[in-house]
Order: sequence, then structure tokens, then C-alpha cells
Amino acid sequence: MSAASEGGGPWRALVRQPGVELTACELTHLERVPIDVERAQEQHAGLVRTLEGLGVQVQVLPPLPGHPDACFLEDALRVHPEVSILTRPGADSRRAEVDALEAHAPADRPRVRITGARATVDGGDLVLMDDTVLCGQSTRTNHAGLKELAHALLPHGLRVKAAPVRGALHLQTAATRVGPETLLVQPEWVDLSHAPEWEVLPVDGREPFGANALAVAGRLVVPAHHPRALELLQRRGFEVVAVELDEFAKAEGCVTCLVECWQETGGPTT
Repeated sequence: MSAASEGGGPWRALVRQPGVELTACELTHLERVPIDVERAQEQHAGLVRTLEGLGVQVQVLPPLPGHPDACFLEDALRVHPEVSILTRPGADSRRAEVDALEAHAPADRPRVRITGARATVDGGDLVLMDDTVLCGQSTRTNHAGLKELAHALLPHGLRVKAAPVRGALHLQTAATRVGPETLLVQPEWVDLSHAPEWEVLPVDGREPFGANALAVAGRLVVPAHHPRALELLQRRGFEVVAVELDEFAKAEGCVTCLVECWQETGGPTT
């Protein structure tokens, strides 16, 4: 079974190398523990090699000095087939990351940017499902951000649905898209009652952070430290690739946080 949607042009991905500042990352739900930055950098390089092995064209950006969370670049930029979304992160320390990524948004689709003084939107709170964008209501994304996002995306044929998050940093900590109408979900951490009736695959309760998988190039890239999620997805017929990313888990990060990927649409915007 293929992951998410196929068709379209070649796959591209944008990543940013983690810097030595990673040890000073923002934390909300986890206690701070030592992070082996050198090992994290090795794991990040392994993720890049994995993506390249799947035929993805990867652009690797250097660390962003003074911004320990910048390697989690998905929080600042999300790319939907119809539009690129430049966010306004909920943590003040991360706002400059958006400016640093704006020039790297793909040129083949229009862009929208969240700018409201009261609005906050983290890209990790967005699950992109064709004509619907699930928007997590979390400590990083507020109602003003959801409203601005909904108004900005409506002209592009996209509707926004709220998905309240409890006990987790982001919506994608609790739910990620793994098939055209299938979500991998930690049901204790998210309310999907406002979402369309997609298929839900609950993760094993013994692996609460296991609901995070990156759908790219017809496969699912899944952290190796989530073996029960790997087994569940394989049983369901998905093509799964495991990557070592446990150092990033200490920073409340996961595989989707580290990569923003998309398929080219075939031409520049006008």
C-alpha cells in the first residue's frame, strides 16, 4: 500500500541541520535531559540519506545560529499541493525562523503567511488532507491563528477543521496522515470529532509517541524507536522505512518536524 497521495512531479524535501544550540530547545511536556548533539547530527544525516534513497531531492540548509529549534523547520513552513503556508510560531523564540525559510518555499504555488499580532500557528499542528487542513488547537496554535489560517486558505479551495490537542506538543504528535484517507492516531491526545470520517489507526498505548510517520514518495518513514507503530503499519500493508531519531525525541521532536516535503506541480505561479 502506498502512503498518502501519489502522482504529480518529483519529490523534494527541505531540512535544516541541527546546531550545537539544540540542547537549549523549547520544551513543554517533557523534562529536560542531556541531548547528544553529535549523535543527533549523525541521525539527521542518516535521515537525509534515507530520503535520498527513496528518490527524494533533498535541500539541506545549515544550522541557524541562535535558534536551537530551527532544525524542526516544519513548524515554520508547510507545503500543500495548492499553497505554501508560512506560519507564526507560538514560541516567541522561533518567529525569526519563518523569515529564514521564506526564500526556500517552492516557487510553483502561491504562498500565504500568518501575520496577525494575536495569531499563532505552528506547522506541527497542521495535518494536510487534500481539500481539508486539520489544525490542532494546542499550546502553540491558538484560535486566532486557526481563524486567520481558515480565511487565508479558503480562496485556495481548502477548508480548515479544528482538532483540539491535549497533553501533547502538536497535533502531529498525536495524528499523522499515512494514507489518502487514513490517520495514524494516539486517541488520548487529540479530539477528531470535527474531522471528516477518515480511517483511524490507533497506536499501541505502550508507545504513546508512536503516531508520527512521514509520508513521502509512496513510503512511510517512521522512527525506529517506535517498533509497535512500525509493526502496525507493516501489517496494514504500508511500505515502511525505519530511521534512528531518538535524540530528537528528547527535544519533543519527531520525523515530521524535521522535514518539509512536497511534489512539484509542474510550473511557477503567476
